[in-house]
Amino acid sequence: MNLLSTKPVSVLLACVLSMMPAAASANTLERVRASNTLTLGYLPDFAPFSSHLGDKASGYAIDLCLKIADKVKAELGLPSLQVRFEAIKVAEEVSAVSSGKVDIFCTPTPANLERRKTVSFSVPVYTAGLSAVVHKDSPETLLKVLNGEVAHDGPTWRATVNRGLTRQTLAVPAGGVTEQWIREQMRLLGVIATLVTVRSNDEGIKLVAEGKADAFFSDRIVLKNHIAKDYPDGNLMVLDRIYEYAPASMMVERGDEDFRLLVDTVLSDMYRSGEIEQAYAKYLGGASDTAKKLFDVYALP
Repeated sequence: MNLLSTKPVSVLLACVLSMMPAAASANTLERVRASNTLTLGYLPDFAPFSSHLGDKASGYAIDLCLKIADKVKAELGLPSLQVRFEAIKVAEEVSAVSSGKVDIFCTPTPANLERRKTVSFSVPVYTAGLSAVVHKDSPETLLKVLNGEVAHDGPTWRATVNRGLTRQTLAVPAGGVTEQWIREQMRLLGVIATLVTVRSNDEGIKLVAEGKADAFFSDRIVLKNHIAKDYPDGNLMVLDRIYEYAPASMMVERGDEDFRLLVDTVLSDMYRSGEIEQAYAKYLGGASDTAKKLFDVYALP
């Protein structure tokens, strides 16, 4: 005789299932339809990619996101869909996407394995180039080391780097791939220097301008934009050297392939139509021959 009736078994099963983690049910488009709102996240201090513009935002990445918004309106049949801009703090981009605070994070962000545990990435929309801003009167030894030259005559080894960087203060944005890269290089080269983290590019550049940091590392185009706008006196300069290149993408919710497909379709169409090249010309000073070749690589067929 079966001592467990069907009803108790069903109740027990329901209790067990209720205690299990909910299966992934990411569906950005359903959430957008229900709220009649698409929320675009961005860094407000990352011109020319994204910056404040009154109660909205502007920049290269914002223009691309607005094209995606148009596609969402058409896909959902919601011509009156509200598009809302949400400024996000540095180092909070991933949590803003994973928590559903924003539906897409527009500011180009390099993907890494740690971030991919939590969010997904679109096709690349830009190739980031890590560089540094320094004071024009920086010591020659520092400039040589940062430019990849030998700081002193004689044998070149790890201590040669330290002779250019020792007792220097280097600044980086907090919590991003730049901080990770700098820390790893300092470890590998045995660099003896002080590393400080900042909340924004404005803050990092200001440290260099005030002599509180000897170099600030960030994307080269972002640095050049800030220097031209905020420090036209010529006391600061951006190095020509590019330390690292990294494809940068928009972040979307992990596991939502329908929404990522929509985003990638829009971006790929923009690559093929030449719209992204026009956006490069408008915000980034034009696309180099190398960038144009990458357009063909990044666009999905």
